[in-house]
Amino acid sequence: MSLYVYFMNKIVAIIFLIVVASIWLWMCSSKVEEPDIVKVSTNLKSIITAYPKDGAVGQVVTYSAFTLEYNEKYEQAEWVMYLLTNNMVENKVVARKDHFREDNQILTGSAIPDDYKGSGYDKGHLCPSGDMTWSETTMDETFFMTNMSPQVPSFNRGIWKNLEEKVREWALANDSIVVITGPVLTNNLPTIGINNKIGIPLLYYKIIVDISTPTYKTIAFVMKNEGSDKSIFDFAVSIDSVENLTGINFCPDVEGIDDFERTVSLNEWQ
Repeated sequence: MSLYVYFMNKIVAIIFLIVVASIWLWMCSSKVEEPDIVKVSTNLKSIITAYPKDGAVGQVVTYSAFTLEYNEKYEQAEWVMYLLTNNMVENKVVARKDHFREDNQILTGSAIPDDYKGSGYDKGHLCPSGDMTWSETTMDETFFMTNMSPQVPSFNRGIWKNLEEKVREWALANDSIVVITGPVLTNNLPTIGINNKIGIPLLYYKIIVDISTPTYKTIAFVMKNEGSDKSIFDFAVSIDSVENLTGINFCPDVEGIDDFERTVSLNEWQ
């Protein structure tokens, strides 16, 4: 073999090694994004303990399976938050019991059932009793007046009920979801009640965050407190839009949630 051919072979071999090494390094560097994705998905699960942040100074009360912040001015929850899993939905062991009552845990005093008498409004659940049929205690706690809000009957028993039923379907399909629900409490709301002045919200919101592998997704809804024959998906919005409407940061300190909050992908939920 001539000296020229020998050196050419060496050069080709070196070039080949350089190309292979470059490709290997590129592949390794391209995987740098993967830990970030894992971090986002892991942090999504911290929503369960990262309570919403707002400008209110209401009392936060944690029950067996849901948490809420009570708004004393309008005598109802600012928001209600809970985890809902497929096992909870499947394990129906308790029938509904309409045990509406005052919540003595509220330091300033909660609304009472008589506040709704003759008003024409339903005592509308924020955390639905239908989501808590897996335990006598959890079912019973949904009937505290802290979990009630004045809803137009055609709304409460119509499209709002349809949305609640759909949420349970999503829990079955996605294994574990976080649900955040509440009234939009603005200034100068009309009120009902003699003993306590309970604000009548014009709007309600519901936020759903799928925290199950392998797909993580979010969807939110804003609905008027009135009956409607429309599809629930006509009221689908982004979490960002609900935050702008309410002034509440629903997923504080959850790194990587921003991209999920900005978008709505109906195809993933239908």
